[in-house]
Amino acid sequence: MAKAKKETPLMLQYNTIKAKYPDALLLFRVGDFYETFGQDAVRASQILGIVLTKRANGEGHIELAGFPHHSVDSYLPKLVRAGLRVAICDQLEDPKSVKGIVKRGVTELVTPGVTFNDQVLNSKKNNFLLAVHREKEMYGLALVDVSTGEFLVSEGNLEKLLHIVNTFDPSEILFQRTKEIPSQLNHRSFFRLEDWAFQYNYAVDKLTAHFKTSSLRGFGVDELQLAITAAGAIFAYLVEDTHHDLLTHITRIQKIPQEDYLMMDPFTLRNLEVVSPAHREGRSLLDIIDKTSTPMGGRLLRRRIILPLKNIGEIQSRLSLIEFFNDQDILKYDIQVLLKSISDLERLMGKLAAEKISPKELGSLRHSLQSIAEISGKLSAYKEIAAWLEPVTDLTELIKYLESHLNAELPVMLSKGNVIKGGVSEELDYLRGLQQKGKSFLDDMCNREVERTGISSLKIDFNNVFGYYIEVRNTHKDKVPAEWIRKQTLVNAERYITEELKEYETQILGAEEKISVMEYRLYREICAYVMSFMADIQRNSGLVAQLDVAVGFSELAVSESYTRPVLNEGFAIDIREARHPIIESALPLGEKYIPNDVFLDRETQQIIMVTGPNMAGKSAILRQTALICLLAQIGSFVPAKYAEIGLLDRIFTRVGATDNISAGESTFMVEMNEAASILNNITDRSLILLDELGRGTSTYDGVSIAWAIAEYLHQHPTQAKTLFATHYHELNEMTLNFPRIRNFHVSIQENKGSIIFLRKLLPGGSEHSFGIHVAKLAGMPAKVVHRASEILKTLEQSRNTGDGRESVKKLTEENLQLSFFQLDDPVLENIREELHKIDINTLTPIEALMKLNSIKKMIGK
Repeated sequence: MAKAKKETPLMLQYNTIKAKYPDALLLFRVGDFYETFGQDAVRASQILGIVLTKRANGEGHIELAGFPHHSVDSYLPKLVRAGLRVAICDQLEDPKSVKGIVKRGVTELVTPGVTFNDQVLNSKKNNFLLAVHREKEMYGLALVDVSTGEFLVSEGNLEKLLHIVNTFDPSEILFQRTKEIPSQLNHRSFFRLEDWAFQYNYAVDKLTAHFKTSSLRGFGVDELQLAITAAGAIFAYLVEDTHHDLLTHITRIQKIPQEDYLMMDPFTLRNLEVVSPAHREGRSLLDIIDKTSTPMGGRLLRRRIILPLKNIGEIQSRLSLIEFFNDQDILKYDIQVLLKSISDLERLMGKLAAEKISPKELGSLRHSLQSIAEISGKLSAYKEIAAWLEPVTDLTELIKYLESHLNAELPVMLSKGNVIKGGVSEELDYLRGLQQKGKSFLDDMCNREVERTGISSLKIDFNNVFGYYIEVRNTHKDKVPAEWIRKQTLVNAERYITEELKEYETQILGAEEKISVMEYRLYREICAYVMSFMADIQRNSGLVAQLDVAVGFSELAVSESYTRPVLNEGFAIDIREARHPIIESALPLGEKYIPNDVFLDRETQQIIMVTGPNMAGKSAILRQTALICLLAQIGSFVPAKYAEIGLLDRIFTRVGATDNISAGESTFMVEMNEAASILNNITDRSLILLDELGRGTSTYDGVSIAWAIAEYLHQHPTQAKTLFATHYHELNEMTLNFPRIRNFHVSIQENKGSIIFLRKLLPGGSEHSFGIHVAKLAGMPAKVVHRASEILKTLEQSRNTGDGRESVKKLTEENLQLSFFQLDDPVLENIREELHKIDINTLTPIEALMKLNSIKKMIGK
């Protein structure tokens, strides 16, 4: 029988705690270090780049990696950003006062969705934790940002779940252990909770106890039982699993009313590059328009751009505030300067509630409140602003309190001291006086005793064994006063203590510890006082965010020549001299964007067929139309000379596609899924963008599908407004039979075999795609370009005469006879074999070029 491996007491304690958090990396406090063991140590060393060693564990060894405890704020973010859940295990008692093993326990579980660490958080993006409760085909959803206190709920079908996930982009998702996770979310970071956390009655009890209410009716969410259940799971996770039970900054729960916002599916958010660029080097719409100065303003702008309004009154209010600042340059500049001095109030409130706020951060809060008061004072002179922005709550009382209780310069750590201002506590001032005047007190005492006793060599000193003492050489010991008490005898001297020195020693040695304890107590009292203003500070933070967005939009409008859009309850879109905001911002200095006009309605010009060469700008025209409508409905000025927009409730796009290999979907399947989603969800206020629909299959199939979809949209009762960019010139014929379809093309100019892109949208269809010209511009070898031109000419003739097979056969034979290069027989045979495989009935021009490219590779240089 094998001997059981013995464990050291420390490792036995570690393994007991680790067993409670098997899916988390455990940071185990040992003295001045956080240590990791076993597989945790292997992962930590790889992620953090720290040394991996081994230590004895009973009769064996175990991997070990660690870092100093004071460096946790540097190392922890790297672990969380790597997607790990990190359990922080601290020493729960003073090692100096304990014999044997120190008591330890997990004090905090930090996860991707639950953290207050500034190094983990993105200042201009919420860090949401999402809980999902599923019953049949319906989902209850609850979102919380622990760092800011925002708490949102909703419920709906799978489409609603995916919309919430793609718009709010949660860092972590909670699921019920026994329920299936939708395959569309498999790439997300998620954690499974036990069934008990998803109980409606438990949720109601938790929420009403937290908000100190008898019901949830006052929040307008009492009918959302699935969402409430998910919200209860959030609290179970925060309090029971991650030990975050200090949540007083979560002051309300809000419903996400889907009907109030313009909806965009995941494809549209991605295709329009609303919040994320398509390429790492690129920029998103959010990047372009974000001129905010505060983290709260940045987060609000992000929220607005993913949830555009459908309420004209609210949109007009936002636009009027921007227009106001357009006319007030000096005021706008002054406010921008003050906004830049305001810290992240929402997250400071989160840290305050969680008792994680540092003195320096409390000083930042004080300065921020002072800046807000200045802003309020400047705005008070303009009475009209009250129509668009509520007045700031006066927090003069709190500002004065913080000014009178905290020093001007504050340390990052409370343990560094010198946080509480002089005059707040007499006892603290006295102790500080002892600490600061200690040396002069001893000097005064020494001089006084020399004068009193006549011992000129007398000195007062200190050591760790005897404390403070008076030292007298033996030649003067007959002068020592009777009340002095002998402490130690040396060869040449005697050491004494007096009642006065003993009292001083007691005071001076205890002063530092007492100061630390007293400053901590007073600091917590200050924090508690600030907490009583939580609701007012959060409200002012929200107003600052609104002001920040408005000022930023004004800066954008003035610097980029944006204009105020006109919004109405009609259905038409009339945009003149429209520009693409992202492309325009990327143009070289001095180069101007070529603007275009677009008009769409439901009666005369419902569908616009846009044809033209590759690279001519068809996709840009489609996208800029949608982006301008989107900007208008978030309450921003737009990049156009004039824009009149009937409110939209949905924007759909089918723009470009790539294979979804991981899901086993081809390019064609991806684009058909997106097209099906559009056709099944269109409304009379939808805007639809279709770019190159059907190109993922053969020419005849593609034309047929594109035609059928255009016909369906034209005949559909909603008569949804549609921009349709295509290479299928056959679709130009649809205008003959469908009265609300109009043909437009993006113009080019031909000059001696070359083309110049004019990028103007003009009436009428285009007859050519000029793909071979684009291949030439891309640097394709001249022989390939020439041969492609011959092939295209033959294919076009065969289409007109109907003898396609014979034409291609003749073309192939000519190619083999002429050849590009002198080929060896085996190579020639391979090319012949490839050409015989070609089915001309399904060959598109692009596929012909790809075939030629593959033949080129077979030939080699």
